[in-house]
Amino acid sequence: MAKLQIAQDPIADELLSTDSFALLTGMLLDQQFPMERAFAGPAKIKDRFGSLDPEAIAAADPTEFADLCATPPAIHRYGRSMAGRVQELARTVVAEYDGETERIWTEATTGADLFARLRELPGFGEQKAKIFIALLAKQLDVKPAGWTKVVGDYGKKGFRSVADVTDADSLLRVREFKKAAKAAAKAESAQH
Repeated sequence: MAKLQIAQDPIADELLSTDSFALLTGMLLDQQFPMERAFAGPAKIKDRFGSLDPEAIAAADPTEFADLCATPPAIHRYGRSMAGRVQELARTVVAEYDGETERIWTEATTGADLFARLRELPGFGEQKAKIFIALLAKQLDVKPAGWTKVVGDYGKKGFRSVADVTDADSLLRVREFKKAAKAAAKAESAQH
């Protein structure tokens, strides 16, 4: 696996680079929260829970798991509710892929198939699925046929999403792009 630098923390990034469930969980947590902190969440879970094994997480006591996810520094601004989502994700990975997360993308036959597989995961809406496919393609060289058509602009060169974060500078550039896009959308809605 490639050496990812999304969390901007050596331990968290090493985990993202070597554990497919960590990477998928980081993507799940990447909403309403700074992306580098979201992608550092899986390392916090592993440190506190002792494992990122989907079967162990799926079977964990929900209250205890929520407590460890919400303990400061929490895995997310909404640590308790996201703990439930992480457990739902783990249960789905166990039920659909025998706990082997990478099968979601290694067994996908096309970009459209991969998109459909990701959309079936709890917490993965259309945009999140597209961004994750772009991340897999751009940084891990997972490029099922037709992936660029599925992801649209996220597949282009530039600094649009977490798929384009490869170091501290690119993280700042993605953040600037998102801020500009939000401002443009706000200006657009103000005109209507």
